[in-house]
Amino acid sequence: MAKTESEPISTLIPARIDRLRWSPFHTRMVIALGVAWVLDGLEITIASDVADLLQRKSTLSMSPRAVGDIASVYLIGEVVGALVFGRLSDKLGRRKLFLVTLGVYLLGSGLTAATLGHGSGWVIWLYATRFIAGMGIGGEYAAINSAIDEMIPARYRGRVDIAINGTYWGGALIGTLAELYILNSFSATVSWRLGFLLGPVLAVAIIFVRRNLPESPRWLIMHGREKEAEVAIKRMEKESAGGGDLPPFDESKALVINPISDLGYYRLARVLFTQMPKRSILGATLMITQSFLYNAIFFTYALVLATVYHVSSGSIPLYFIAFAVGNLAGPLILGRLFDTIGRRFMISSTYLLAGVLLALSAWAFDANLLDALTQTIAWSLVFFFASAGASAAYLTVSEIFPLEVRAKAIAVFFAIAQAFGALGPNIYGGLVNNHRGLFFAYLVGAGVMIIGGVAELVFGVAAEQQSLEDIAMPLSAVGTNSGGTITTAVRPGFARGGPHDSVYPERTHRPTDDGGRDDR
Repeated sequence: MAKTESEPISTLIPARIDRLRWSPFHTRMVIALGVAWVLDGLEITIASDVADLLQRKSTLSMSPRAVGDIASVYLIGEVVGALVFGRLSDKLGRRKLFLVTLGVYLLGSGLTAATLGHGSGWVIWLYATRFIAGMGIGGEYAAINSAIDEMIPARYRGRVDIAINGTYWGGALIGTLAELYILNSFSATVSWRLGFLLGPVLAVAIIFVRRNLPESPRWLIMHGREKEAEVAIKRMEKESAGGGDLPPFDESKALVINPISDLGYYRLARVLFTQMPKRSILGATLMITQSFLYNAIFFTYALVLATVYHVSSGSIPLYFIAFAVGNLAGPLILGRLFDTIGRRFMISSTYLLAGVLLALSAWAFDANLLDALTQTIAWSLVFFFASAGASAAYLTVSEIFPLEVRAKAIAVFFAIAQAFGALGPNIYGGLVNNHRGLFFAYLVGAGVMIIGGVAELVFGVAAEQQSLEDIAMPLSAVGTNSGGTITTAVRPGFARGGPHDSVYPERTHRPTDDGGRDDR
């Protein structure tokens, strides 16, 4: 039974999680939850690959514009899903939502394959099912980033989160290879449906693994559910120990909290814009800049190859494979450095390097020094760094805000990024036949990424190997419990009971908005 808001709880749950060694539990969790990004990459790629098929009379007879709207509807669904399920994840728990969101995606994508005939009615059905699938994936981003960050020990959090976010390109690679086989083995009326069934088949297999994962102990304790939190953390400790002893934890890290009720988007807005404006600027800038560049290049990639370099439609997937490999390799190879060298240096470096390299490739493009192969090599190198930086943007917004609003914060920044990212394809797509215009557009993209790198240098948070509670103290925290003595302090800001009596630990680390910590 959960405690009421008037009963403080002293807990060592965060300290116990952060001292854990890597175990089979963590491996299962990464596989079960990380599939969300694989599914998203798979969905986007499949939709792109079958675009031509959906225009044929033997399938749905859709116009090119109507086919293009499929991607827009899916992205709108992602935004709505992130906002709706992000709120519910903070309110109802991570586990419930990462089961629900996967089920919503499975339903939507499965129904897409059940689109049967021609006419406006079936087109509306198709759009509706893509919207539902997008909602599921958008909800996955909020619920799963929260769960991963809250259950992965601090020293592994950066590399794991970055690698998982980077697996989007693993999904894109799987989708490309699968479509190459399907398109060449089945008729048009069958192949596009099989493409949209790939994701649900994977989701069905993964949902059974997810059912055996526990709720985030951090979320449970912040909601006063001590007994459930203890069961979950003991399960994690048992697997981590592996029959031996676990490393000791610092008992001075005990937190004293007052469990609080659900905090809505209004309270989140107060946290973002009144209490943590610099962190909000950082999160928004990192998310917007990477989204703009990715959507601009990725969604016009095939157009540039076909129009500028005259690559046949049958050969374009081969170039895309190289592009996807570069994007996948960046997070996997560089991820560890975000935990060792540090967030600020690595995030700023990847953004700045991506921007500079894109500017150099734009110059080579304008000078007609590139062909389809060298252009692909250049972009693969650019996005080797950009992909690691983009994955780190998701890591940043999921770890620099308090636990009680974490999933909603991820949802809000995801939605903002998608809105700005939608501008990229429109701008770049309209310039495909304008060589000089495309050159300047690439320079703009390079400048956008450099802005992201500068923002990290100015506002970046040194979150590497730090407990989430050291990076952003929970709003429900009333102090620490060291040696049996509860130490608290009052700081103007946000409170459970009113707007001016928020409590934060005294003589402990608490976050300041410049990314450092205030030692009092």
